Amino acid sequence: MFNLGDIIAMKKPHACGENRWELIRIGADIKIKCMGCGHIVMIPRGEFNKKFKKVLTQAADVDESNEEFYLKSTQIMQPNMINKNEEDL
Repeated sequence: MFNLGDIIAMKKPHACGENRWELIRIGADIKIKCMGCGHIVMIPRGEFNKKFKKVLTQAADVDESNEEFYLKSTQIMQPNMINKNEEDL
């Protein structure tokens, strides 16, 4: 359906007029970044599923040179997966 780094369309545009968003966090809450102005919004997954329209560009196909506010996969924070044994050290 959608993956981290994809550019998506929502049912309504952002206040700046742009309707293209980058997915920068997926979990219980979804964090998206407006590709027009760079504004970041975090919304609950249920609300996101209602407002989500379609995937415009898969993360692997995005031309980063044409996107001013696009975060590369190396810039997106990955989930903190700490092994219980490492935590005690």
